[in-house]
Amino acid sequence: MTGAGQSGAGQSGASAPGPTPAEALAAIARIAHAETGIVLATGGTAMLRARLDRRLRRIGLTGYPAYLAHLTAPAGRGERRHLISALTTNESQFFREPHHFALLHDQILPALVARARDGQRVRLWSAGCAMGQEAYSAAMLLLDLMPDAASHDIRILATDIDEDMIDRGRSAVFATADLAPVPAGLRTRMTEPVPGGLRPCAALRALVRLRPLNLHDDWPMRQHFDVILCRNVAIYFTPAAQDRLWHRLSAALAPAGWLFIGHSEHLPAAVATGFDRAGITSYRRLVPAPAR
Repeated sequence: MTGAGQSGAGQSGASAPGPTPAEALAAIARIAHAETGIVLATGGTAMLRARLDRRLRRIGLTGYPAYLAHLTAPAGRGERRHLISALTTNESQFFREPHHFALLHDQILPALVARARDGQRVRLWSAGCAMGQEAYSAAMLLLDLMPDAASHDIRILATDIDEDMIDRGRSAVFATADLAPVPAGLRTRMTEPVPGGLRPCAALRALVRLRPLNLHDDWPMRQHFDVILCRNVAIYFTPAAQDRLWHRLSAALAPAGWLFIGHSEHLPAAVATGFDRAGITSYRRLVPAPAR
């Protein structure tokens, strides 16, 4: 520190020193946790630094204290969307964990298709959908069973906290290699070539609604779902946030509705008692006994 700096520091009314880079990094992680419920501070410092560094370079800031000041300033509120986008893990694949899609195709969707043909409302929800790969995979199976599905009251909601991912999913253009896990017959019939890759056909796009949603916040949906896929999302939450999420998802399911979770996730006992185990990380909500 220069002599002038030392003199200024001793003057009355001098501002307190700002946070160190480590303190600023921890404060940024706390902001992200408060916004999303996602744990970033434990065991993920290298990942956190790498992703933040890319964001800082993009917006022309140097150092975590400067970025923290930007985030917490009134004008920086919109930056929190970009922080979430930078820090969330947007990993999804078509037909990931095939056993779930086999159960959908063989047991769940035929019954839901019959209900839809009888004029009943049917809803599926892919929570933490990234660009919608999971939702489009389910839509392919549905359209295979019910080519006129879009003309019935059956839809798939796909949500993700990352609005950038939702915007990309709405464009519905995927690299050809990304669609490699899709069975060849479905891929041929249900996608179309476009510049940059392949796009789900119009009938698929009509079934899927992509919306931004923070699972940590209030949910605007008021009606129940027949199927919820929330896979490899809760693993990023604290135990308390996980517990709350599982309770809320259970409450969002219709009686006899289906819940699919990630391969490394499990339902807490208080929630699991309301379900029958239906396969690998697959659960069916019990139908309440009729009131006497």
